[in-house]
Amino acid sequence: MAELEYAETVVIGAGQQGCGVAAALQELGRESLVLERGEIGQAWKYERWDSLVVGSGNRSVRFPGWDYDGDDPDGAMSGRELARHLRRYAEERDLPVRQHTTVREVECPPGASDSDNVRFRTHLTTGDVIESRNLVAAVGGYAAPRVPELASDIDPSIKQLHSRDYRNPDSLPDGAVLVVGAGISGQQIADELASAGRAVFLSIGRHHAWPGHYRGRSLFEWMFAFSLYEDFVTPGIGGTATLPGLPVTARKDGSGDLNLGTLARRGVVLVGSTRAAEQRMLFLADNVTTIAAESARSFRQVIDKIDAGILDRGFPVPEQKPVPEVDLECIADFGSSLDLARHDITTIVWCTGFTPDYRILPAGVLDEHGAPVQHKGILGAVPGLYYAGLPDGNSLATVGISATVENGRFIARQIHIDHVLRSGSSASVITA
Repeated sequence: MAELEYAETVVIGAGQQGCGVAAALQELGRESLVLERGEIGQAWKYERWDSLVVGSGNRSVRFPGWDYDGDDPDGAMSGRELARHLRRYAEERDLPVRQHTTVREVECPPGASDSDNVRFRTHLTTGDVIESRNLVAAVGGYAAPRVPELASDIDPSIKQLHSRDYRNPDSLPDGAVLVVGAGISGQQIADELASAGRAVFLSIGRHHAWPGHYRGRSLFEWMFAFSLYEDFVTPGIGGTATLPGLPVTARKDGSGDLNLGTLARRGVVLVGSTRAAEQRMLFLADNVTTIAAESARSFRQVIDKIDAGILDRGFPVPEQKPVPEVDLECIADFGSSLDLARHDITTIVWCTGFTPDYRILPAGVLDEHGAPVQHKGILGAVPGLYYAGLPDGNSLATVGISATVENGRFIARQIHIDHVLRSGSSASVITA
């Protein structure tokens, strides 16, 4: 028999953002219930490749009331390590997470007013219903894998998979591999495949690259010292409104920076952006050197900003010689087509990103494309609805791991203010 229960705030998703909201509410004495379709840290543990590393580094892994406490602060942990940190955090804080609980849909009761305690009904696949005044959607902006339509025009004998389903080189058939996409996932996977001795082709797209370390400090520390976070999360390539993702930085073994020059030196064949397909022939933009030069400029720009900041502040920091850069000497244009059969390419890994999937939410809070109607990536279209980890326009600030604390505490403050004003309490709405 279906059960009906109540929670002041329902949080959907127990990744770092959902757990961050629950912990921030706990800090203010507010109760919540977190619903997770799988396990805490599900995506990091089960839905990413085995060797993925967190490009922003270990220092960026922070949750409300907890900073990274491991023995490698300047390193870059794997996705599975991040999941372990998150699970330990949730257990130590006794966060109210209900795992293996799938949400079927959320509805807004008709006629609900600002004074009502029930503004949302969350229906579970079990038939149970949880009523709440507040709802936090923490499923992230990158829930559904995105594969271009042209994939259907490729010979079915070629194995195709999205980066979400890639695990390691041994999981792929023998033969060469084409990786499509030059963001963090594309470059990390291409690097791993090359290390495993596979012949690798990388179809590149516009992106930017940053050094993982410079002048004795990690990238994350320089971002903090010189307020470079907005530069990091807001792509500035040619004024485009398309989000190419966060900058590519660290290699999985920590041996140096990861960029197109690094990959070309290791034998990865760089080819242009994939535009169309016809069975075993792919048609490409002849743009390898152009994209590589853009990426190199983004790399140089952040180096220059760090140097300028050190000089302006008079920090006694030793210079680094040679100055790191994207090596363009071994990069050349490939041409306008790629014959998969000729190059014995048997597998394509699509590292082409993700799209939001908010179909469980009421239709009235989504636009005509099914995307959330929101303000600043956090505030929803109806009172009491919040988003944690949703991109905001041309910025990925709210998506970054290091934004977990700020996102969680902002949402918790709004819920606390709502409670104080609704209860008629004389308590201040100002929180620490």
